[in-house]
Amino acid sequence: MAPRTRRPRTYDAVKIRAAVTAQFGHLADAVRALTPEQLARPTGLGEWTVADLAAHTAWIADSLAAGLARPPAAVPELTAVEWPSATASLAGKIAEAAKETLGGAPLAELYDRAGARMAEQLAANPVGSRVLHLWVGDMTLADFLVTRAVELTVHTDDLNRAAGLDIPIDRQALAATTRLLADALALAAPGGAVEVRIPPFAVVQCIEGPRHTRGTPPGVVETDPLTWIRLATGRTQWAAALADARVTASGERADLAALLPVMS
Repeated sequence: MAPRTRRPRTYDAVKIRAAVTAQFGHLADAVRALTPEQLARPTGLGEWTVADLAAHTAWIADSLAAGLARPPAAVPELTAVEWPSATASLAGKIAEAAKETLGGAPLAELYDRAGARMAEQLAANPVGSRVLHLWVGDMTLADFLVTRAVELTVHTDDLNRAAGLDIPIDRQALAATTRLLADALALAAPGGAVEVRIPPFAVVQCIEGPRHTRGTPPGVVETDPLTWIRLATGRTQWAAALADARVTASGERADLAALLPVMS
């Protein structure tokens, strides 16, 4: 039986917009308090130090402001759920664009500038049907806001682990990130043989094979939101998460190692 086509998930754009603003504020407060020793620490993300990563998170807000400042595009080319798979081929371009935009300014200045630009552009552009002209692919404002929530959430977790911080993660941003990355997995491996549960935010079915209609599915994977985000972005390996009991998996098809990460 061919897998059923899953309707794209819809997000509350007003809530996502508030989450992006809140998460950027949490990051800005934390980054301004970083010590020189913390800024020099490695992140495990290539050669990036904490300072490099902190600067990149400022660019995430700036990229939203820049997209809103351009004339709108006609039609979207990319949806939110398609965006994670597009990021791998664009990693170098993203890094170069960020470096060019940031220009080596001090971190406090970067955050002040990016935060002000983002707030100004969001105030001038209420969430609606506007399509942003983006080099990653033209996207609706609502969808691009979800991607900004994902980026800010993922890098907040990166900074927390690299610099020994405890930056809070906005619940709406965490939920949107969990759901989008789960949906990206289902898009990459459609089917109904495995149910991936990430309480309290997401449940998706994926992988071809026997489909269940009620009761326990043939395969079940369950984990918590942060572990899922780390798995989906390559921060944690599947085997390590299983060994540490951060993931439970049952059923012959419930091995997601070959499908991860869904975003890199």
